[in-house]
Amino acid sequence: MKIAIFDAESIEIDKFKNELKEYEIEVFRENIQNVDIELYKNSEIISVFIHSKLDRATISNMPNLKLIVTRSTGYEHIELEVCKQKGIYVSNVPFYGENTVAEHTFALILSLSRNIHKTYIRTINNNFSLENLQGFDLKGKTLGVIGAGRIGLHLIRMAKGFGMNILAYDVKRDNFLADIMDFQYTHIENILKNSDVISLHAPLNKATHHLINTGNINLIKKGAVLVNTSRGGLIETEALVEALDKGIISGVGLDVFEGEEYILEEGCKLRDEYSDEVKRLIEQDCSLLHRENVVITPHNAFNSREAVERIFTETIRNINEFISGSPANLVL
Repeated sequence: MKIAIFDAESIEIDKFKNELKEYEIEVFRENIQNVDIELYKNSEIISVFIHSKLDRATISNMPNLKLIVTRSTGYEHIELEVCKQKGIYVSNVPFYGENTVAEHTFALILSLSRNIHKTYIRTINNNFSLENLQGFDLKGKTLGVIGAGRIGLHLIRMAKGFGMNILAYDVKRDNFLADIMDFQYTHIENILKNSDVISLHAPLNKATHHLINTGNINLIKKGAVLVNTSRGGLIETEALVEALDKGIISGVGLDVFEGEEYILEEGCKLRDEYSDEVKRLIEQDCSLLHRENVVITPHNAFNSREAVERIFTETIRNINEFISGSPANLVL
């Protein structure tokens, strides 16, 4: 069995090779777009992270491909329709970091509510002034959670510990759980209008693309904080910039953002081959980097020791179970 692993961290390379040593395996730190096709075209199984885009052309370059294992919960970076047409199985890691991502989300909320990021920059520059560093209490404030699944529910538990009131939206409602955990389900518009902190935890699909957009950004309660640790495409970047410029929102915490695949790889570089739309998006993203009321982390919410180990273990299981004839965690 020929296996190729992409997007591997340096500390993972030997682990993958050791766990899968009975197979013919190649492990690459780069995403699949940056690896010579000749090195993996005969692969029967590949494993990728979200930075590898598996479109029709890329998938078609691997005629022997039988299984794609993504080391993530989301799989929008994979063209499932192409896989379906070619009879290729796709598996994911459905649960690995519910508490991990929720904890990172709260770290962003606290950075914004107490100006931790500004304070850090000042003190490392030997400036201990308190001017413009006054924050706000979370106790008594309303947290709006859009996407009350496993991660959202972990965030709600944490927020209750801070004495916050909770509004939540999800396509699936568990009213018994809402009673037990003391939160209220409502519609998105009500969350935007009445929340002091809004946190996004929805998957990215056709229905949720640009969930926060120029059409509804003005509904947000003036001075609210917006946090996104889910997928960048949930927020229309143009709307986000507008909301900051107009003072509609007082702060933004982003672990994901539209066009992050360009920024994380190339920084703010504008390549000639980029379309005008991509160039505009990069410029908007890079303008956010220099705002004092914006905290950006590089898609790092999942990245705890424990969560990464769970991802690795489940990835190995997905590969071995498939080879043994009992595929696990299939999304297709």
